[in-house]
Amino acid sequence: MNHEEFRTYVQSRGAALLRVANQLTGNPSDAEDLLQTALARTYLAWDRIRDRSSLDGYVRRAMVNINISWWRRRKLEEYPSEELPDVPVQQDARHRYDELEQALDRLPARQRTAIVLRYYEDMTEPEIARTLGISVGTVKSSVSRGMAKLRGDLVIPDACKRVN
Repeated sequence: MNHEEFRTYVQSRGAALLRVANQLTGNPSDAEDLLQTALARTYLAWDRIRDRSSLDGYVRRAMVNINISWWRRRKLEEYPSEELPDVPVQQDARHRYDELEQALDRLPARQRTAIVLRYYEDMTEPEIARTLGISVGTVKSSVSRGMAKLRGDLVIPDACKRVN
């Protein structure tokens, strides 16, 4: 095993992979755990990975699989409510980014994963289907439903709405 090659890979790609992990989990602490677990698995499989250009895909797939396993083990800790809380409207970009992150966190796991892979990782629907082990139709419906929930969940100030 070439330990230096693995170390170089982690140093060069770690930040980008952590962003993906954060989008998958919605929690920085969980994202670090997810990435660390995926990198540990990658390290153990390092000698079997012949195509080094596919390492990012291997690690992303490992993160998705691990995250799915974690979802299945978790108990439901949040319960839906009939009334949405009042949300203050703020204009700053950081707030909008945080609001998007929170909206992503509220999506069901499959929808969030499909949206992250589609729009953050710029993967095609067939690539997502292969990565998640689901049909292209399921990817399309997951992305479509997730985006509809995001649109409904994100509050757009009246001043920012376009009048046609």
